[in-house]
Amino acid sequence: MGLDLIPPRLLSKYKFDERDHACAILARDFPSEFTDLFDCLTTFKLKKSDILTPGGGRSPIPITIDGFLRQRGWQEKKFDIEITVDGEVIPIPTHKIDNFKNRVGLEVEWNNKTEFYDRDLNNFRLLKELRVLSVGIIVTRSSELQALFDSLGKGAAYGNSTTHWSKLIPKIDGGGAGCCPLLLIGMGMNCYDSNS
Repeated sequence: MGLDLIPPRLLSKYKFDERDHACAILARDFPSEFTDLFDCLTTFKLKKSDILTPGGGRSPIPITIDGFLRQRGWQEKKFDIEITVDGEVIPIPTHKIDNFKNRVGLEVEWNNKTEFYDRDLNNFRLLKELRVLSVGIIVTRSSELQALFDSLGKGAAYGNSTTHWSKLIPKIDGGGAGCCPLLLIGMGMNCYDSNS
């Protein structure tokens, strides 16, 4: 596996998995984007204050990751796709990618309904087939964090039916992304900063 291309300091902080040689593709063909990802993960802290922030809007956790990547030139990207059949134009709807740069897409799924994984994986599959995406990256939370949420009195807000590692892997194993190379990253207890 290409996980040996990930710095040891990050392997000890996050959970990683890859499919279809995603790390090798990133290292060889997209080294700048791979470095952006490493730098983002190195500086990221899962702050207690962010976990305790009331719901109702976008969480500070994906906002922090997106903000870092924006400073490196990543952008939210919507693709306008259509096919023409016998002169009739048929639009092909896709969902925007939260972070996109040079054929690499990155989605942060912190605390959404698990159907968001289906949406992301299907989007990655379609864009790979259309040759506009080379690698899809999903950053999510490790399932081990549920005990932390429970201890902070936030367990109900982060239920089993929301996005976390144990819900993601079966969707990928079931072929949700087709043949799109994927790098999967799980935030766990080693990311947690109880003093912030």
